[in-house]
Amino acid sequence: MNKNLIPLTLGGLGIGITEFVMMGLLPDIAKDLNVTIPQAGHLISAYALGVVIGAPLLIMIAGKYPPKKILIALMAMFTVFNAFSAFAPTFDTLFIARLLSGLPHGAFFGVGSVVASRIAKKGKEAQAVSLMFMGLTIANVIGVPLGTFIGHNFSWRISFAVVVAVGLITLFYLKLWLPALEATKNRDLKAELSFFKKRDAWIIIFMISIGTGGLFTWYSYIAPLMTEVAGFDAENVTYILMLAGLGMMAGNFIGGILADKYSPAKASAALLIIMVITLTIVHFVSGNQVLALLMTFITGAVSFALAAPIQMLMIQTAKGSEMLAASASQASFNIGNALGAFFGGLPLVYGFDYTSPAYVGAAMALIGSFFAFWLIRRNSSKTSETELPVVKSEYAAIH
Repeated sequence: MNKNLIPLTLGGLGIGITEFVMMGLLPDIAKDLNVTIPQAGHLISAYALGVVIGAPLLIMIAGKYPPKKILIALMAMFTVFNAFSAFAPTFDTLFIARLLSGLPHGAFFGVGSVVASRIAKKGKEAQAVSLMFMGLTIANVIGVPLGTFIGHNFSWRISFAVVVAVGLITLFYLKLWLPALEATKNRDLKAELSFFKKRDAWIIIFMISIGTGGLFTWYSYIAPLMTEVAGFDAENVTYILMLAGLGMMAGNFIGGILADKYSPAKASAALLIIMVITLTIVHFVSGNQVLALLMTFITGAVSFALAAPIQMLMIQTAKGSEMLAASASQASFNIGNALGAFFGGLPLVYGFDYTSPAYVGAAMALIGSFFAFWLIRRNSSKTSETELPVVKSEYAAIH
């Protein structure tokens, strides 16, 4: 592994822990701060809202600076606000801290994706980006279970202290190992914002926001699915989440290879269709413990294989606005997080069992694939249009 990419992986690890550990800490935080678990759930939404706000905003503010300085500043913000979370005395202050903690998330991945693709070997750009996202998968395998264990047995505040420690380590290695790439010269913010005037940009945003929501319909309710339907004991859920994390790690690696070998758009479309299939299978086989575990690994792999192709798709679509576009994809991913949890919960409200969110997820992934195929068709049309004059000129030369 290229050591220049290690600081980006560490940053992904810290961000992954703070984003996903909250789901396991909700009962402990609710009890400690005297709120209900649904109220504590607003802390998850606060973080996602911070990502959506901060991703484009911070890139617009900081985009004129060298990438290394931007990433160091973003990780410093991340570390400080998570320290604020660890010491928050009330629910309201913790809510604010979570909102602020989410601000640098999308911008860090946006800038980090562009940096990873620039320092990668030619033809290996998507794999380099996937190494950054590997931090998220490691967080799900090790960091989140560890943080949940610490929160249950000691204090949820110590879990956030662990995140702060990862942030400090990341800052050290960002300074030590990340190459000092030049800032974008002659930056034109108005021209960068014109990215959002492109139809392709909005097709990708809708593809991510709806398609990746399929992951979160399943992942948001995986604990009751495994205990109520598959029949596992509650204490086994931590290990099941680790299995899902291992699947995500494998899928993230495979997704980078697919995006480099084929194209990000085709890889995204194929993976979304496979997600439709896997989530449908989850609905039917979750009553069998062996098959439920197998599909936990496979679904995690398929879902996270989308990370690198989607990020590269955004970067390739936004010439001159790469950092802004890559951060927008992270904001879209968090919209998918919120939509998946919300729509996945609707059938449960109306009395359906815990396999029903998988059907909703399959539908969302299918809709996402329609946007992916639409984008592929548009790109094919553009290619045909640019090749047509060449064909005509060759025809004229022959005759």
